[in-house]
Amino acid sequence: MLAKRIIPCLDVDAGRVVKGVRFLDHRDAGDPVELAAFYDREGADEVVFYDISASAQGRGIMRDVVARTAEQLFIPLAVGGGLRTVQDMRLMLKAGADKVSINTAAVQNPDLIGQGAAAFGRQCIVLGMDTLRVPGSSPPRWEVRTHTGRGGGRPTGLDAVEWAVRAVELGAGEIVVNSMDADGTQQGYDLDLLRAVSRAVSVPVVASGGAGDLEHLYQAIALGEADAVLAASIFHFRLYSIAQAKEYLAQRGVPVRRVPVPSGDR
Repeated sequence: MLAKRIIPCLDVDAGRVVKGVRFLDHRDAGDPVELAAFYDREGADEVVFYDISASAQGRGIMRDVVARTAEQLFIPLAVGGGLRTVQDMRLMLKAGADKVSINTAAVQNPDLIGQGAAAFGRQCIVLGMDTLRVPGSSPPRWEVRTHTGRGGGRPTGLDAVEWAVRAVELGAGEIVVNSMDADGTQQGYDLDLLRAVSRAVSVPVVASGGAGDLEHLYQAIALGEADAVLAASIFHFRLYSIAQAKEYLAQRGVPVRRVPVPSGDR
């Protein structure tokens, strides 16, 4: 079984990492370059950088900040926010990103998924999927939202599971499944959503939205069937370290890439 990944998420607004609840009431969490370097040293498996206001503001991603962040990393970097064309993707990959994540642009132009996969390989193309549970739906359903940098975003009418399947058919190599209902609440991931998407697609699924403790990470993998867990608040505000998260998962039988302990800390 492949090792499960622990991925800190850097939501960047105006050059600073922020974290809110359901995409609102953002708190400053630090400098993205410093945080990226910190998580690299801590043993994270990957870092995700989202320019959360780029799509909502109709602008491009902050290439200079991405480049400075990438310089600090020896692990993969995924970058998203405001990417609308293959050329946008190319600029981010040249700036040091290993993957590019698209959400709003993919909904508006699904062919962009295949164009990116053809240009760079499907392993570089991540579908970022922000979802809201449809009230009263039984069995539960979730709708994809776009322009979600601040607030509830814009409705699309797309069913999240159906959109995930289509995106993989078009060429997406990974899907980040974010529950907007759970985002920032620290009450746990939407396990029903994760399980539904994970069982519907053949590519890795990354859980996002709701991590509040280490048990939530375990549940996302064991019950939500996710291949990786993305978290922000619990790491940014030092509730837990990457090493603690990996140790917790390993003790419960989850395969992880273990973090070497520096000799001075033994």
